[in-house]
Amino acid sequence: MRSLLKTRAATLTAVLLSAATTINAHEHHMDKIEEGQVVSSDPIDSILWIHILIQAVAWGILFPTGMVLGMIRSKWHVPVQVTGSVLAIIGYFLGHKHKGRQFSENIHSKFVPIIMLMLIVQVAMGIYLKLHLERGFHGKIRKVVVKVHGIVGKAMPIVTWVQFLFGGITMLGFCREDHTGQCAAHFIMGSAFIAYGIILTILLLVGQVWLRRTGRSQEFYDSLVIAAWGCVNTFTEHRWGQPWNHGDFQHTAMGIIWWCAGLVGIWMSRKRDNTPKRNLIPAIVLILTGFGMSAHSQHLELSTQIHTVFGYTLMAAGLTRIIEISFVLRDKASINPDGSDPNSFQYLTPFLLFASGFMFLGATEEQLQLLSDTHVTHAPYVLVLYSMAFLLFLFVNMLIHLYAVSTWSETSKADAEAPRTNGHVNGVVRGDRRARDAEEFELEGLISDDEDGELALEGKRRQPLSTQG
Repeated sequence: MRSLLKTRAATLTAVLLSAATTINAHEHHMDKIEEGQVVSSDPIDSILWIHILIQAVAWGILFPTGMVLGMIRSKWHVPVQVTGSVLAIIGYFLGHKHKGRQFSENIHSKFVPIIMLMLIVQVAMGIYLKLHLERGFHGKIRKVVVKVHGIVGKAMPIVTWVQFLFGGITMLGFCREDHTGQCAAHFIMGSAFIAYGIILTILLLVGQVWLRRTGRSQEFYDSLVIAAWGCVNTFTEHRWGQPWNHGDFQHTAMGIIWWCAGLVGIWMSRKRDNTPKRNLIPAIVLILTGFGMSAHSQHLELSTQIHTVFGYTLMAAGLTRIIEISFVLRDKASINPDGSDPNSFQYLTPFLLFASGFMFLGATEEQLQLLSDTHVTHAPYVLVLYSMAFLLFLFVNMLIHLYAVSTWSETSKADAEAPRTNGHVNGVVRGDRRARDAEEFELEGLISDDEDGELALEGKRRQPLSTQG
């Protein structure tokens, strides 16, 4: 069995190395590109579309799913990752065999060696770990390999996201020369909003125990990042020694308010007894940022409308965060200790951050100029961007659910009374619990605080009798 595994591993590694050695050997055909252009006017052919589809499935779906399966130590981790690797290799070769549209030297092709090297290293480490070599020298380095394998695996979705963005701008010939800085600002900020939404979703569904262990409130970390980001924006949005323009003023002012508000949020994140405390500063920063973005002056009417909707979406994210902390949670960290049953309202803020991120990603000058030239109005474009936000939000929730179901099911094996389906063991409600729940439901809101306390005391007295049956 081990020899068969070694043979398969060697074959897969050889194929990956072969792909890596042909990366630099590939020549870009540019004879159809007109002077002054970076892409030809030819349509994208079917081979390139298949390349895009295969790589989207491999890098965008299978590898992230395999990452989660590896975290929960599922038997499906290796098959999913092997399938993704095979598809990635096929997609790589298809990307070098397409006809139709031609591309000049671009960032997408230059980034291929990095991402393929990560894949080769990841596959090699996975094969080594699968061999279970634990004696002598192997026993010493195995822990290091396990840790590095996990780090590279978790970094893969981030690197994949970057490569997908590079692929999009390469296909359209965008973000060259004077447009590079503006594209970078939109892509970095838009991706940051989406990342913030992903982090909030993780903390909402599976991160409450970790957050409680840190001894810090969520707003402490939010404010820390806001302050650091504000410092960067304050000193990088204007090219020193050059005249100031309206964009420099807008972005620099936004950076200033971020680090000022971030410092306040850090200070307010602890009580007098040094315990964590919730605060509204990060939510207020979202509202102010949305207000500033909605008032951005733009050259195109379409651009003004898109930035306005983006600003309103970001302000809505801040407003829902305030409502969540103040009225839904009432300054608590979560409704229940492990965060396993969040209020439906709590999903709004993360989703609106997803939507804000996609709105900003799709609001670059060249993108909106292309849409304006083809007479696309802002309404259908906004709906398309929101649709993309819904799909990514769904995928993130599915991955978190996959992780949560496995980890909680393992924990609950030692506790026969741990909640399962519908909050009960195996979805079955015990008779005494059903009667007690019905009694509490009927009396809720109809009894005073004193009567409530008496009822709770009576319930405790009856508990030993009910548990014997």
